[in-house]
Amino acid sequence: MSVRPFHFSILSILGLVIFGPASHVHAGDSHSGDDAEKAVFFRGLNLNGPAVVIDGYQWDGKDSKDYVCKDSAFEAQQVKLIPSTDAQRAKMIRSSRWNGNRVLLKNIPKATMTVFLYVWEDNNPETYEIHLNGKMVVSQFNSGTTGQWQRLGPWYVDVDKQAIEITSKGGAANFSGIEIWRGKHDGNNDPPITDEQLAFFEQSVRPLLAKHCYECHSSQSEELQGGLLVDSRPTLRRGGDNGPAIVPGDADHSLLIRAVRYEPGMEMPPDEKLSDAEIDVLQRWVNMGAPDPRTEATRYVRRKFDVDKARQFWSLRPLTDPTVPQPKDQTWSRNEIDRFIAVEREQAKLQPVADADKHTLIRRATYDLIGLPPSPDEERAFADDDSPDAFAKVIDRLLDSPHYGERWGRHWMDLVRYADTAGDNSDYPIPQAYLYRNYIIDSINADKPYDQFLREQIAGDLLPAETDEQRNEQTIATGYLAISRRFGSVIDNYPQHLTIEDSLDNIGRTMLAMTITCARCHDHKFDPISQDDYYGLYGIFQSTQYPFPGIELDKKPRDFVPLVENGRPSDKLVYAMAEGSVEDAAVHLRGDPDKTGDVVPRRFLEVLGGQLLNGDELKQSGRLQLANWLTAPENPLTARVMVNRMWQYHFGSGLVKTSNDFGIRGTPPTHPELLDWLASRFIDDGWSMKKMHRRMMLSRTYQLSSRGASNTAATRQDPNNDLRWRFDRQQLDAESLRDTMMLLSGELELQMPRTPHPFPPTEKWQFTQHHPFRDSYDSNKRSVYLMMARLNARPFFTTFDGADQNACTAVRDSSVTTLQSLYLMNDEFVHDQAGKIASRLLESSDDRDERLTYAFELTFGRPPRSSERQNASEWLSSIDEVFASGKVSPEKRESEIWTALVRSLLRTNEFLYVD
Repeated sequence: MSVRPFHFSILSILGLVIFGPASHVHAGDSHSGDDAEKAVFFRGLNLNGPAVVIDGYQWDGKDSKDYVCKDSAFEAQQVKLIPSTDAQRAKMIRSSRWNGNRVLLKNIPKATMTVFLYVWEDNNPETYEIHLNGKMVVSQFNSGTTGQWQRLGPWYVDVDKQAIEITSKGGAANFSGIEIWRGKHDGNNDPPITDEQLAFFEQSVRPLLAKHCYECHSSQSEELQGGLLVDSRPTLRRGGDNGPAIVPGDADHSLLIRAVRYEPGMEMPPDEKLSDAEIDVLQRWVNMGAPDPRTEATRYVRRKFDVDKARQFWSLRPLTDPTVPQPKDQTWSRNEIDRFIAVEREQAKLQPVADADKHTLIRRATYDLIGLPPSPDEERAFADDDSPDAFAKVIDRLLDSPHYGERWGRHWMDLVRYADTAGDNSDYPIPQAYLYRNYIIDSINADKPYDQFLREQIAGDLLPAETDEQRNEQTIATGYLAISRRFGSVIDNYPQHLTIEDSLDNIGRTMLAMTITCARCHDHKFDPISQDDYYGLYGIFQSTQYPFPGIELDKKPRDFVPLVENGRPSDKLVYAMAEGSVEDAAVHLRGDPDKTGDVVPRRFLEVLGGQLLNGDELKQSGRLQLANWLTAPENPLTARVMVNRMWQYHFGSGLVKTSNDFGIRGTPPTHPELLDWLASRFIDDGWSMKKMHRRMMLSRTYQLSSRGASNTAATRQDPNNDLRWRFDRQQLDAESLRDTMMLLSGELELQMPRTPHPFPPTEKWQFTQHHPFRDSYDSNKRSVYLMMARLNARPFFTTFDGADQNACTAVRDSSVTTLQSLYLMNDEFVHDQAGKIASRLLESSDDRDERLTYAFELTFGRPPRSSERQNASEWLSSIDEVFASGKVSPEKRESEIWTALVRSLLRTNEFLYVD
């Protein structure tokens, strides 16, 4: 790893605010050694003072013609600076520009330049952002208390318009001076170490640090204390949890010296105080400027696991292509899936139940693939088709339906926590989110290869495109990351790190079935994911620009991405991602973004290869490389995870029950060889979901009856049906329940909407955390198209176990509650749909017996059995007598009777469950 440059940082003195290292805000890759020597000082600018000489270089004063700044001027030369510095630098720092800020640097050559910015605080703390040429290079910077100053950078910029613009946003920023170098400079301006200084360090300082400090504060420590490494110059000056350890030239303000002096609460070493002579050595060394030849930054690797050993865990092993086994009974299996299942079941001496009947099978398949029931005509056509490929034709018809994408798009929306609002305290609307929703549905209907589907959602804006239409589609696809949840309501200290955490959490759970964000504050306690792994990925998204939806105190949306017309921009903006200011991320000590540690190169998880960005890749965020890493055929997780999800949605539970956790805390697969065989087929078939549907649904395992649960011997031996000796009965999910009732009533509108929800105009948004967005737009469209707010869930979906729009929902609850029963008995929506279904029955025939047949065909997909027909007829007659005694008119009486019957049918298990 290359050396991280040192920049002066602010110390904590007597309870003052502590700052992390300046290096965590730098906007490019780090350089040292030969690269640093190539950099040449170009210009220094004292923004509100005279020309000065700093570090031996001549700086221009405020009269320079090479810049434009119209901000207010301020000077306070009496303020004591923390840390102290030389007179010329102090004069520059204590005269500044503020209340803007915008500095335009002119006459800059077209070359790669390095920029440093001096800022300070003369009064009360302020929090602000800093932007370089329109890109944010510092977020949530806290200026500290009176006298604190910092040199921010280095920021690398390729100049193409002979100008550099530096601006701030948020609180009042004090810009004091700007330092520019031609080339890439690491920020080290220390003079060369003399022979006398080198001898003093090697003979007196290094042995002292090694003897008394390295045990707890070196890269070889068993457990690093306080986040502080003292075994290299950059890490010693960067410091640990409490800020920089030394201020060169200022022993009294150096934490290291205060600690060895045993100031209260800072006693180090803890076992015994150093001798006066040893303390004097360290004081002399710091006061002479802390000359230190250890220029290569050390790193403490937090790894607590053996990578090679970790890769032997079942989910992290390379994907295999097992030989299909041969069961003893060669006649039962219909395809390879059945053979894997049969072998395991035979070993357990379990007998499968009988096959499902045709009525059950078409209802099962139709709900599975389109989330709606088959029509009576479709039922009859399948029942009359005696050809051997009758069921295959049903599957093909359903896969060709536009409603297939709606059903399986809803599954994906569960996983990616789709919502039409941002989730911040005010829950700001996102009118453009529907474009990403429609992208999901259209892509699944088109059977877009799953690997391409993932690449587009991670890095669609960075993928090649042959047409404007393709470019726009891929840009919209990054709405997956854009809809990451937002938090808070304030501008200062806006918690962007939580949004990045949400992105990483969802990628980990949805695509890899790994709980990556458990490593945000420390190494993962169970799985082989280090904190460095987390921040290696974090840097990729820290280098990406998220759209801003608006919050209570900053209402105007911004950073949306324009679609293209006739070749990169149009007036139409979408909620999507773009490249940001490229930088590696610093570790957040204990998860606190205000306390940073080592800077971690952007990379993939070490246990899955740990590939680093290199070469020209370093100029990009790394999203494209991440997308390619995720979908590489040699990645053992991506295909395994998706085929397991498809198995879960078809069979009720996955081969791995914990479909979001393939880690140590998850459950191992019931059929590991089958899982790998399916994953291998998935890749070989071009990552086609439709081909995988066919494989699974044409198996005899899928076509078994669910009626065998009463087989007490099998139930005792395999109560969870892990060996698949029967099919698991499944409850209708909330969307299918609502859509089915509206389909039967004739109210459901089946066309995909291509327009946004009727949100109020942006200029009228006045949402606050006490009065957040609460609108709910009813519609007769399918449930997948309803507007879904993060903080205002629809009661129907809450009652019937709908997905949580704030988190990855891998498996929905399947509850049976009193509230559900009461809803089906009493809710106005159910009564309204039942009344409309009754009207269809009344219009279908004047004959009660024919109406009864139609009622059963609509709700259950079959005619009533003789006993059901007799019971229902008797019930209708008895209800008719009750209404007649109440003097209800015959016309209204007939409607009420049939409405009551429909409400009864809608509450039965046969309607609410799929066998």
